[in-house]
Amino acid sequence: MFSCQEKQAETVTKSEESVKEEFPFFIPSEKPNRPLSAAVERNYDAYSSIRPEQNELYTQFKYTELKGFDYNGGDGTITRRDPSKVIFENGKYYVWYTGRKSPVKPVGMSRAKEATDVIPSADWDLSDIWYATSEDGFTWKEEGIAVPRPPKPEAGWRSVTTTDILKFKGKYYLYFQAFMEASGLRGDFCPVSVAWADSPDGPWTHTGKIVIPNGPEGSWDQYSIHDPYPLVHDGKIYLYYKGDFDKRPELKPSKIRMQGLAIAEDPLGPFTKHPLNPVINSGHETTLFPFKKGVAAIVQRDGQEHNTIQYAEDWVNFEIASITELLPVAAGPFIPDAFTDTKNGRGITWGISHFINAGGNWRHSILTRFDCDLSLDVDDQKMKDHHYNYSPEFHYTHGLSGEQRKRNEAETNKLKAK
Repeated sequence: MFSCQEKQAETVTKSEESVKEEFPFFIPSEKPNRPLSAAVERNYDAYSSIRPEQNELYTQFKYTELKGFDYNGGDGTITRRDPSKVIFENGKYYVWYTGRKSPVKPVGMSRAKEATDVIPSADWDLSDIWYATSEDGFTWKEEGIAVPRPPKPEAGWRSVTTTDILKFKGKYYLYFQAFMEASGLRGDFCPVSVAWADSPDGPWTHTGKIVIPNGPEGSWDQYSIHDPYPLVHDGKIYLYYKGDFDKRPELKPSKIRMQGLAIAEDPLGPFTKHPLNPVINSGHETTLFPFKKGVAAIVQRDGQEHNTIQYAEDWVNFEIASITELLPVAAGPFIPDAFTDTKNGRGITWGISHFINAGGNWRHSILTRFDCDLSLDVDDQKMKDHHYNYSPEFHYTHGLSGEQRKRNEAETNKLKAK
């Protein structure tokens, strides 16, 4: 009997040791002192929390159709896209955006040689910078053109697009892409120019000045300086922008898109490009906001790290903070502390973005509202679900092309012939 009890005790001890070696059922909030796989190690070291719903830089995005905008039945002759950050002034919200109202829809970049002074090539060709105001962020009143295209040959005479707003020392500045040729003739080539005003309602003075020039020949941003996006940090203007480069005709997509940073003490420049450019290796548009000591970036579409939200405490070296889905395209968030030079950024909860291919028309874009919980002051667990459930019908809209079906048929026929 004594021998049997010893064996039972020995079995219990071994069982307890075995349990200690297993990863625990309830995940420890602190990294356990035991060997971990690279994936579990990363869960503790790479993210601010071990669970998405506890991660302040994780969210799902919700979308609401905006009221107040007419699109002429969606025929492609009116487009609104690439909104700026939203600001609150004079008791209402303001947003600026690329606006085009042309007699005909665009012919497409591949047919850019057919473009004229009234026929646009791309959705953003022959555009001006328009603005709208809102009492509640859902219903908007279009106020008109803020910055029109200047006369030829000034920067932007062909089109002024993809603007963003800065408030600095009591004045307002709109940075924008300044096209001097129809998009598609060589690509989507342009530098950045700027206009300023004493009021968000204008009048705006177009400086005609190129403030962020294209890089030298052979550099990553020699052709495209897109999506200028200013914030205030350390008393300076930190302007982030996107570049398209590494175009290779044998590859589709044929370009890589990354984001850079230029810094100035004065809104009109000179801007100095950061020596570590590009500072973000992915993303089709540029969307950032102060967060805690650093800056966070919504990185959607294109690149190895698309569909991520990233963070850089030093405003330069970005790391992935979360991975999510349905990120807003060309997002312009409402950021109350965008220009306060805060050292404790509070984050964002909503903004304006755009949808392309509206109504199935690839040359028609519309503005939309997005909501999220990327805020230190909000805890909306309904925004923290881990995934969306997509219907079968949604998946079937992304079916095989005719060419892909033929390839599959050929592979099956090879197997049958063996």
